[in-house]
This record gives sequence, structure tokens and C-alpha cells, in this order.
Amino acid sequence: MTTTAPPRTTARKLARFAGHYVEMVVAMIVGMMALGALWPAAWLERPDVDAIVMATNMTVAMVLVMALRRHSWPRIAEMSAAMYLPFVALLVPYWLGAISGTTLMVAGHVIMFPLMLAAMVWRRAEYWH
Repeated sequence: MTTTAPPRTTARKLARFAGHYVEMVVAMIVGMMALGALWPAAWLERPDVDAIVMATNMTVAMVLVMALRRHSWPRIAEMSAAMYLPFVALLVPYWLGAISGTTLMVAGHVIMFPLMLAAMVWRRAEYWH
């Protein structure tokens, strides 16, 4: 007698997808808090350096969670890029004096979350499971 698992409903898939997104955000927050103290305070006085350090702290923790969940390295690289890209793109206007350090940090975070979601939607088959 063989039994097969019933197919997952769309609601269950969406719940798993949303749960994975929340899990990554929590990992990012933990990464910011846990790894933030490791950097010399003098480095963090510069908003451009602080932005890259914060992106690194968040990415390290998120990579760890994704690796533990056995995501493929290409998907981990995509998600990491989605986290760095907003900050890197905003560095040029910051260096040119077009935006402030506060704008760099706030806009980088605001843009990062939809980019992460876009990466997940693009590869949704991997994030349903």
C-alpha cells in the first residue's frame, strides 16, 4: 500500500513563501545586531561605509539561513545581489552630494525589500517548498 502526500494548496504555498520572506528579514535584523559590534566605530561614522557594512551584516546572516535551508548557491548569490544593489547604486549620488547619508540609508533599505521580493517571485518555485 503506497500513500502519496496530497498536493499543496495555493494558500499553503503562499504561506510558505511569505514565511520564507519573513525568516530572511528576521535573519537580516539578527545579522545587523550581532555583527554590527564587530566593526570599528570610526568606520561607521561615514554613511557610505556604514551602508556597505550594514548590507554585509544583513547578507552574512541571510546567506547562513539560506545555506542551512539548502538553497542553491546561484539563488543565494541572487538574493545577496538584491540586498547590495540598492546601496551600491545610491553611492554615486551620495558621493556627488545629490543625496544625504540619511537618504542613502533609508532609500537603500526601502528599495532592498521589494528587490528581495522580486527575486523570490522570479524564482518562486524554489521558495514555495
